[in-house]
Amino acid sequence: MLVCLNIISCLHLFMLTSKLNEASYTVTCLYCLQVRKKMVEKYVREESMIRGPQFLTTLRSHTVWEHTPVKLYCTVEGYPTPLVKWYKDGVSIDRSSIKYNVQDNVGIHTLEIAKCETDDTAQYTAVAGNIHGQVSTQASVIVKSKSVCPPLLSSAVPMLLEIKYTKINITFLETFGSVFGIEGDTVTLAATMTATPNLANLQPEAQWFRDDHRLSDSKWVKIESARGKTKLTLPHLNKDDEGVYSLRVVTKGGDAVHSAFVSCADGPPPVPGAPGAPMDIKIHDANRDYVIVSWKPPNTTTEGPIIGYFVDRCETGTENWVQCNDSPIKICKFPVPGLFEGHSYYFRVRAINSHGISKPSRMSDPIAALDPTEFERLHAIKLGGKLDVVIYHDDVEDGKKVPGTPSKLRASETDRTYVVLSWKPAPYQGQAPVWYYIEKVSGAWQRVNTQVPVRSPRYAVFDLAEGKQYLFRVLAANMYGTSETSEPTEPIQTQELRGVPSAPGQVVATRETDTSLLIQWAEPKEPNNLIGYYIDVCVKGSKDWASANHKPHKNNKFVVQGLTTGETYAFRVQAINELGLSDESQESSPLSVKAALTTPSAPYDIALLACDGESMVLNWKHPIHSGGSPVVEYYIDKHRHGEHTWREINIPPIKERLFKVEHLSAGAVYEFMVYGGSLAGLGAPSAPSKAFHCDAWTMPEPGTVPKTSLKQVSILKMKCA
Repeated sequence: MLVCLNIISCLHLFMLTSKLNEASYTVTCLYCLQVRKKMVEKYVREESMIRGPQFLTTLRSHTVWEHTPVKLYCTVEGYPTPLVKWYKDGVSIDRSSIKYNVQDNVGIHTLEIAKCETDDTAQYTAVAGNIHGQVSTQASVIVKSKSVCPPLLSSAVPMLLEIKYTKINITFLETFGSVFGIEGDTVTLAATMTATPNLANLQPEAQWFRDDHRLSDSKWVKIESARGKTKLTLPHLNKDDEGVYSLRVVTKGGDAVHSAFVSCADGPPPVPGAPGAPMDIKIHDANRDYVIVSWKPPNTTTEGPIIGYFVDRCETGTENWVQCNDSPIKICKFPVPGLFEGHSYYFRVRAINSHGISKPSRMSDPIAALDPTEFERLHAIKLGGKLDVVIYHDDVEDGKKVPGTPSKLRASETDRTYVVLSWKPAPYQGQAPVWYYIEKVSGAWQRVNTQVPVRSPRYAVFDLAEGKQYLFRVLAANMYGTSETSEPTEPIQTQELRGVPSAPGQVVATRETDTSLLIQWAEPKEPNNLIGYYIDVCVKGSKDWASANHKPHKNNKFVVQGLTTGETYAFRVQAINELGLSDESQESSPLSVKAALTTPSAPYDIALLACDGESMVLNWKHPIHSGGSPVVEYYIDKHRHGEHTWREINIPPIKERLFKVEHLSAGAVYEFMVYGGSLAGLGAPSAPSKAFHCDAWTMPEPGTVPKTSLKQVSILKMKCA
C-alpha cells in the first residue's frame, strides 16, 4: 500500500509541475503495463463465459420487382439458444400470416415473402435475444412496380435488360453417415461438393453445427475447409460430443444441408460395474473466491445407481487435481469456495456407485477467480502526450470517510442450498479499501461472513436450508468505520426439489428407415426441474438393455440409429434432473425395423384408349415406387383447355388402372392427371397427359362399328402391354 501511495504522489507531483525524473517515469510505465496486462488476461480468461447472442451473418438489403419473391436470412449463435423475432418498420410480424414464411433451421433464420407487393417496401429487423442480452440486424426491401417506367429514360433510349440473379446450386458428391464410437476414439466427418455455376468470387461457406450450436476450431473440434471439400475431426471423442451433426453449405442464393448422428458410448470403467463419467460441465457463476459448478448425470442402464459425485479442481499451468468435497454430493450442482483471487482453474466431476468411482468427465474451460465488477472501479489518467495510467477510483480520491450505505440488494440466483446476492455500492470518496458484511435472518439477524470480508458487491451465501425463507441485508466498512445497513430484501425462499421426476408416459415407436426407428413418449407428470431423457433399447425376447443415447436428450422424441434391418426391438425411457434418474417408463410395443411407409410416386404415361365424342376411356401405368405399401386406389383430375382450374372427376377412388370419363363436350380439348393412393396416403400427381380431343373415333372403312365393352378394352390393353 505504501508503494502504491508513493506512485500516486509522484503522479500528482508530475501533473502539478510537468516534471518527472527518469526513475519515477519508469515506475509509472511499469505500473501501467502491469494493469493493462491484467485487463487483457481478465478478458481472455472470461471470454469463454460470454453467452450473449451474436449475428454471424447479418441481413442484406434487396430491391425486387412486384409479384416476385424475396428472402432475408441471418445466422445467429449464443447460449442459451437465442430467440429471433422479426419486425417490419418496427411492428412485429405475424408469423401466422400466410404472407410470410418464417423458418429457423439450426441457427439459420429466414423470412420469405413469396409474392412481394409495393406496400412490402420497408425496413425489416431481426432481433435475437437470450438471458444475456439481445442484438439486432436490419435491411431494406424495395419493391418496384413493373407498370411504372423510370422517368429519366425517354422512349428513344432502349430499356436495359433486367439483370437476373445467379443462384448457386450445391450438390453433395460424398457425404458422411452416422458414427458409433467409444470415448477416446478419433472421429472424422467429411464431405465433398460441387457448386453450379462455380464462380471464383462466390465460393460457398461450409458451416458445422452440433444440434443447434455452431462449431468452431477448439481443443476438441478441428475444422478444415478447402475448395469443394470440408472436414470436421473430433480428436478425442467424448459423450459431450454426442448429437446430430449438420453441415450447412451457405451461398448467397440459399443453402444445402446434410446431417448425421454421432454416438459416443462409455469406455471401459476403471473398475467393473463403475458408472460412466458425468458430462456437460458448466460454470454458472464466478467471483474472486468461488465458482458454482453444474453437470449432467450419466445413464445407468446396467450399472448400479449413483450414490453421489466428487468435484475436482486444477489450477491452470499445473497438473495437480485437488478433490473439492470430502463426502459425495448427491445433486448435480456444487458451489466451490476457497479459490485464490486472480488464479484460473479447471474443473471436472466423477460419479460414484457401490462398485467404485467413474472416470472423470471432460474438464471445463478455464475460469478465472476475479471480481466481475473490477472494471467498474478502473479509471484512466492522462499524463500528457500519449501516456495513460489506469488505476482504481479509490486511489485518486482523498479524505478519511466512512463508506455510504449499499442499495438495491437482490438475489440474482436462487438454488436449493445457496443464494447469490448482488447490490449497488454507494458512491465513495476515500483511499481506504472498502469491504462488505452480509447478514441473514431466519428468526434473528446473524452475520454470514464473519472471517472473510467481501470486497466485491456480489456474494454467494451457502449452506442454507432447502425450501426455507430468508431475509438478507448488507453493510459497507473500511478502516474508518461501518455504514448503516441496507434495506433488507424481500423474503427469499430457497428452492425445494421434491425428488427425481416421475416416469415418462407411454412410449411409441414408429418406422423411420431400414436401420432406425422414431421413438416418442409422453412427458412426466412431475418434471421437477427436468434436464432431459435417456432412451434404452433391447431386442425382443431379450432383457439385455443398452443405451440408445449417452448424453441427455431434451425433447420427447428421438431417432434411434444403427438398428439391424428385420430385427424387432422394444424401448423404454427415463427422465433426469439434478437428483438423478426417474423410474423407467413402461416398455413400448415391439416393432420390427423396416423402411418407413411413404406415399407412392406419381403414375405416368396416361393414354387414351377410346372416345365416342361424349366420353373418353383412359389408362395409365403403375407408380414406379409404391412406398412400401401396395397402391390400391387412384384419383383423376381433368382440365379443359383454356381453363385454369383442375377438377376432380371421381369422388370414390378407382381400384383399376382404367376409367371412363363421361359428360364431356364434343370437340373440346382435355388434359388429365392421376394420383395413386396407399396406406401411407395420397402420392404425387402424374404429369399432365397430352391434349386429348373429344372427337368420336370412326372406322377407316364403312361398316357397323362393333360395341366394345370396358372389360374388353381392358383385356386388349393388357395383352398389348
